[in-house]
Amino acid sequence: MDLNRADGDVAAALREGGCVLVSAQQLTHFSGVEPARFDAMPPFWEALPSDAYLLDGGSYRFRRHSCFVHEDGELRQVEHRAHWQPTEYNALHGGMERWFEPIDPQLTALPAWRGLLNGLARLFGEVQSVSRWYIEAHQFRIDTTTGIGRPTPEGAHRDGVDFVAVVLVRRGQVLGGETRVFEAEGIHGVRFTMSESWSALLLDDARVIHETTPVRNAGELGMRDTLVLTFRREGFQAPA
Repeated sequence: MDLNRADGDVAAALREGGCVLVSAQQLTHFSGVEPARFDAMPPFWEALPSDAYLLDGGSYRFRRHSCFVHEDGELRQVEHRAHWQPTEYNALHGGMERWFEPIDPQLTALPAWRGLLNGLARLFGEVQSVSRWYIEAHQFRIDTTTGIGRPTPEGAHRDGVDFVAVVLVRRGQVLGGETRVFEAEGIHGVRFTMSESWSALLLDDARVIHETTPVRNAGELGMRDTLVLTFRREGFQAPA
């Protein structure tokens, strides 16, 4: 399994390999967002509430969550809802309704936010023809000032969706955080560390599993900020 670093057609690279790492320049290109507009987004990671649902007893993860629908080229936010996954996809936190604070409406109103989600919806639509995407957006901060932080405490996993985009917003004064992507039906995988702000890992969730190793402090204010976006065609995941 090779990690495709798309030099041209991102959709073709994702279709071929099931995962692709795009640079910040590529992300701004297919989202139609000028690079400077992304500068307005990182401050919204400074006031994320603590994740009260961590079952490993940690206090290192902070997050917000909101849901959107993309249809006929238009993006709209939907009524706030719980984040839910079945245990087959999340053995640690699956099977429970997790109510996180919604994403700040000032962030979701930014042109960069709307351009990013619209751009990804169009891109994934090139890989898989879908008329309506159900999108869950997760702001994460992994804070290492009190010890080890685990970006994926559930371990290597799939998310139960069609596509996943992991966007690195900012990384500072941390060690570790190696991303690992493996074939869901096979033995091959790739390992790398995301370090460029606004680079993004795009995943075909049916074909690969993924995880990120723990991070530890390398300074006074160690943190890793990401925006994780999941795209599903069959509605939001919810209890039966």
